Amino acid sequence: MDLFSRAYMDRTEKPLPLRMRPADLEQFVGQEHILGPGKLLRKAIEADQIGSLILYGPPGSGKTTLAYVISQVTKAHFIQVSATDTGVAELKKIIAEAKDRLKFQSQKTILFIDEIQRLNKGQQDVLLPAMESGDISLIAATTENPYFEVNAALLSRARIFQLKPLTKAELARVVEQASRSPQGLAEYPHQITPEALDHLLETSNGDARVALNALELAVMTTTPNEQGIRVIDLSVMEDAVQTQRVNYDKSGDSHYDVVSAFIKSMRGSDPDAALYWFARMLYAQEDPRFIVRRLIVHASEDVGMADPTAMLVAHAAANALEWVGMPEARIPIAQAIIHIACAPKSNSVVKAIDSAMAVAETTAHEPVPPHLRDASYAQAKRLGHGVGYKYPHGYPHHYVKQQYVPDNIAGARFYQPTTEGKEKEVKERLDFLATLD
Repeated sequence: MDLFSRAYMDRTEKPLPLRMRPADLEQFVGQEHILGPGKLLRKAIEADQIGSLILYGPPGSGKTTLAYVISQVTKAHFIQVSATDTGVAELKKIIAEAKDRLKFQSQKTILFIDEIQRLNKGQQDVLLPAMESGDISLIAATTENPYFEVNAALLSRARIFQLKPLTKAELARVVEQASRSPQGLAEYPHQITPEALDHLLETSNGDARVALNALELAVMTTTPNEQGIRVIDLSVMEDAVQTQRVNYDKSGDSHYDVVSAFIKSMRGSDPDAALYWFARMLYAQEDPRFIVRRLIVHASEDVGMADPTAMLVAHAAANALEWVGMPEARIPIAQAIIHIACAPKSNSVVKAIDSAMAVAETTAHEPVPPHLRDASYAQAKRLGHGVGYKYPHGYPHHYVKQQYVPDNIAGARFYQPTTEGKEKEVKERLDFLATLD
């Protein structure tokens, strides 16, 4: 049997996401940035010139579905394996058969490996010579960042295509197709209320598989009314997705109110309140990347120099989100929230940059003082560049007084350190330097 054949036998007994997998690119929904008209990957698929590639994206974005589409349109022999249940021996056997197939039948082989990040280094290394010689073309799928999880040698032999979560509009198309398709739910007349549909699209979080599974459960567990129609209202959909709808429109007042409460709780040094609003945002399916972006901003805006490590912790939370993903990343993000909320507060950084920006707006035409100009090229000294510059490391305390701004803003003070937390030490050092000759 060719790829997916066994899975597609008697499709009506298979889950809705499997039954609704498209057989060609015209039916494929989403990923226009790599599959739109004229895009490289689309042209390669249509021309049956698939090289080795890695499909990287979140669950339900269409990685395996795209592999199925390729299996239907290519003339190459298509083999599918899962990294969770394959090993070196099986991979070597596949490669040996691919060599014979190319030699005796002039037929290429495409090997699709799902969850390639689960292959160890030795297993990944087995693929390299066959990819290099062209005996196989590899299509690999992964939910993890391939730059961290896949060998550099293998990455250099494959193109990486990142798939994105489906938008609400794209998910709506997927749901509509499934509702109308004979392979889907067309034989069960049903009607989805706008509130129920919106809840389904919100809670699916860009995952087509989640949306279709919830839709099927909602339809199949609803009793038809007198007209024979199954009405899927909000309460039915909430049961199907096991998540209650939250009054949290990401473009409306409720969204901004919750975000405002979250920020003000951190600024007000209340870690419990900050965690509560964080949990509310997660429950409402807020994009966690939005949350960590706010953490990074407020680590400087509200904590700043009073605890410079707050910025490091905020960035560490953002890094954890990329490396680990949700839901596990909620833990390092919560740690960053607690750190920022409990840290001493200072907004001196905000005041400093805003003051500097205001002055720069009216003095941007001022030339750089000659002693501060670049003196690294041959004729610089002849032009007076760098002449008179005092090298701080040649003086006691690695400091020497000299003017670093144009004359008309000499003496301007933008940064005014507070005495909060670590910033007290900064203030003491600046005050000390001011006493030196």
